[in-house]
Amino acid sequence: MPSSAGHRSPATVDRRGFLKTSLGASAGLLAAPAFATWLGAADAKAATGFAAFVDDYKSNVITNLTPETNAVVRVLGGMSKVWKTGDGWNTGRVLDREVLRANMRYCAHVTQTRTEAQAKEAFLYDRQHQSYAMIGGLGPLAGLYKAGAKAVTSITTAPEGTPAGKINDTLPADAPAGSALGAGSYDSDLGLVAKLVDTVRGPFASGNPGKFAFQYPRPWRMNEDSEVVDTGTKDALGYPVYDSDVVVAPQLLRQRSENAQEDGGFPSGHTNAFHLAGLAFAYAVPERFQELVTRAFELSHTRIVAGMHSTVDVLGGRIMATALTAATLADPANAELKTAARAQALAYFTQRTGTTADTLYDYAHPGAGDAYADREANARAVGPRLTYVLPRRGRKDPLTVPKGAEVLLETRLPYLTAAQRREVLRTTALPSGYVLLDGFEQWGRLNLFAAADGYGAFDRDVTVTLDAAAGGFHTADSWRNDIEGDGGLTKRGSGTLTLTGHNRYHGGTVLEAGTLVAASPNALGEGDVRVTGGTLRAAKVLRVRGSYVQEGESTLELALRRNHGPALTVGRRVLLGRGSVLSLRLDAERPPVAGTTVPVLSTGQLRGRFDRVEVDSETLRAVPVHTADGLSVRLVRR
Repeated sequence: MPSSAGHRSPATVDRRGFLKTSLGASAGLLAAPAFATWLGAADAKAATGFAAFVDDYKSNVITNLTPETNAVVRVLGGMSKVWKTGDGWNTGRVLDREVLRANMRYCAHVTQTRTEAQAKEAFLYDRQHQSYAMIGGLGPLAGLYKAGAKAVTSITTAPEGTPAGKINDTLPADAPAGSALGAGSYDSDLGLVAKLVDTVRGPFASGNPGKFAFQYPRPWRMNEDSEVVDTGTKDALGYPVYDSDVVVAPQLLRQRSENAQEDGGFPSGHTNAFHLAGLAFAYAVPERFQELVTRAFELSHTRIVAGMHSTVDVLGGRIMATALTAATLADPANAELKTAARAQALAYFTQRTGTTADTLYDYAHPGAGDAYADREANARAVGPRLTYVLPRRGRKDPLTVPKGAEVLLETRLPYLTAAQRREVLRTTALPSGYVLLDGFEQWGRLNLFAAADGYGAFDRDVTVTLDAAAGGFHTADSWRNDIEGDGGLTKRGSGTLTLTGHNRYHGGTVLEAGTLVAASPNALGEGDVRVTGGTLRAAKVLRVRGSYVQEGESTLELALRRNHGPALTVGRRVLLGRGSVLSLRLDAERPPVAGTTVPVLSTGQLRGRFDRVEVDSETLRAVPVHTADGLSVRLVRR
């Protein structure tokens, strides 16, 4: 069975609406009316005096059901702004009608318009172990992972209609010896990775305390106004019929809980489990970080398609999983395990694929055959699901990144310091004003999909060092966000950093060593550019808004194309010092030919000369031609 992160813990609710834990009466009873008091009055965002989540995450147990006692309930406190828990499971009160009405309308629309294939997919991911389902995010590495981890499932297809009874994931009868459900067997080539996933999904990762605390019903039990109306009738399967426009997938009708009092919707346990497992896998296999994040969002969305959860439930599950994963990875008790799991995954995959730490990323992104090959499609899938139906209200408040959150990027951006990873999280975060995301410490504002692509802004000068000898992302990485801010970038070290965004940072760019690739015309922002060492490479054309200075043992690498404008346009002056080299790359599609003069550099003022001009051709050489507009080259035969 899936771990406790996706399923209810033992508990009972008596007919007065009081919750009694499995510890019995001696543990004390917490009256549901008390929930209404603290949920209605508590403002988790403004709360003070609480320990940081990462220091208090082990308080998330079924005996702790208030924000004062439970760190998860605290970070989910934004829900208390839209919903007031009642004195029973079906007596809660709507506080924000706009949000909750939009929530229910969205769920009704999705479930009424889903296809048969979508219903079957929703069944598959409802019943399959969530950790196993997340393995699909590994793409071309998924099959290798399943074999190496001995990970199996018995849920591989969906029934045509409603099955005769409840279905659970069990160990298949024909499973190889030593196999295990979920992330796999600890006694396997990837046992440490499986153990890391299970540790992240450990005893303090359950969504059940939150469910009991907030008592927000499943969508199929509510009408448009989030009111529970039992029609007094039962369906053909014997379940009560509620006045709801949400349609549960036929394959899941018998999977519903008969005990409404113990079957709260917020937060979604499956969503919590998907993101917990996904982020644990992403730590161990950061080559697929962004794709695993995307898959967690997609699988979580099937909870809405199934009719089993609403958008606020799914948002709550993601928020708590983000915080819980960071807390578990930041816990000193797990330091050795997380490091060993990452090392084990890297060694296993490089050995099985014949790659190295530097080439595994390319193997893991083959393009064809990878469901998550299209980054832009992934971004379109994730973007709307960060907020779903939530309107944005209020002013823009800067985010103080929660303590310990930087560990989530520890293997994806290993060449950055912890402080720099916090800046990445801060500058890629969602704005404030989304009510469910603005709870205590605002974990819901973190956008890990965007953070995997580096900084969103240089609010102060950033110096980054990539050491190619360290391998992997230290050797080469790409920052794909559109970077803003008043700060600038200094690139050091022997590795390669690629900037792909339409960047608007103003503080300038300095290249001291290694390679800096400008993969878009505006990759280098709006300031000056100074190259004192290494190679500045432009993928096609490049625009420098300020001045361009090149000196020392350094190379400017530009692409030349027939019947095209200059490869480099500089808004102000160009200064070329001793040791500077110009390396010209002939465009593969439309290369200029011998006898033509091709513009290279356009500027209003050019001082100095390149020490050497090279061209990547065995038959052509480039002769510099200085003009009033800058620099051209005449291509002649060798």
